[in-house]
Amino acid sequence: MSEKTKNEVLTDAKIQAEADLIRENKDNVKIIAIVGMSGSGKSVAVDYLTGKGYPKVYFGGMIYKEMAKRGVERTPDGESEKHFREMIRETEGKDWVVRQVIDEVHDLMKAGQKRIVLDGVYSWTEYKTLKKEFPKMLTFVAIVVPRKLRYKRVATRPERPFNAEEIRERDRSEIENLEKGGPIAAADYYILNDGTVEQMQEKIGDILKEINF
Repeated sequence: MSEKTKNEVLTDAKIQAEADLIRENKDNVKIIAIVGMSGSGKSVAVDYLTGKGYPKVYFGGMIYKEMAKRGVERTPDGESEKHFREMIRETEGKDWVVRQVIDEVHDLMKAGQKRIVLDGVYSWTEYKTLKKEFPKMLTFVAIVVPRKLRYKRVATRPERPFNAEEIRERDRSEIENLEKGGPIAAADYYILNDGTVEQMQEKIGDILKEINF
């Protein structure tokens, strides 16, 4: 057997071993994805979950890493991120971000993690790709807020506040360019976040109990 053939055999064995490990660790794995429009309270929901010790995979983090790699500066108003996200979808495919996310989820599973949080699912393409990759382990939870209240919260938040015109434009861009409405419309659970943080956390807790997360 040639050296090249031996290397190929070792590579195949390594790939098979990793695949077996992933399959083994998939048992009882549960993944929860938090979705919602800007200002709905997604970050608060994710912080509540990570505060319980669950690891998260942040979709925006994939964009930030790629921006840094390409030397693209992040602007305080988030515009550079928005334009870069739309550009990467056009040049690398609508599933570019979710492909990176899937790799990180598999890494967590190989490390033995059984409960994983996804933060920042944007598009219908991402939703379908995740449902196909993790069909029995994935639960989508949408955080929804009456629009008037959501706009008020966005306008008064300490970081990256938007006025009414800016948030309307952001909504339009996310719905039309990023297909953000799809994952929200198809969510498995909905949380109406029109009260206190504690009330929302209680609702999340009820869902976690129901799905044995």
